[in-house]
Amino acid sequence: MSDAHADTLLPSERMRDQALDGEVTQIHRGQAYAEAGDRFEIDGQQFEVVDVTERTLGDLTDEDARAEGARDLDHYKQILRMSHDEFEWDDDDEIVRHRFERV
Repeated sequence: MSDAHADTLLPSERMRDQALDGEVTQIHRGQAYAEAGDRFEIDGQQFEVVDVTERTLGDLTDEDARAEGARDLDHYKQILRMSHDEFEWDDDDEIVRHRFERV
């Protein structure tokens, strides 16, 4: 177990606030930024990464989108397009899910 950096794993203040509120419990990134067992802190609150899994964009569901603070998968796609210049959804693109829990 080691320390992960909250602002690397959760790159926006909005997402960090949502994690504190329990609205965000996972994030998908283009690569692994932590390993299961790693811990990070947000405003004095400790979180532990409980699962790191390789997936594809095509694997994502509405449930995944809600766990990342979106209403559903379509809303999640809109957020990605607004957050990343020239983003195009490709079901075969590889991503890494980081699930975490408050300790």
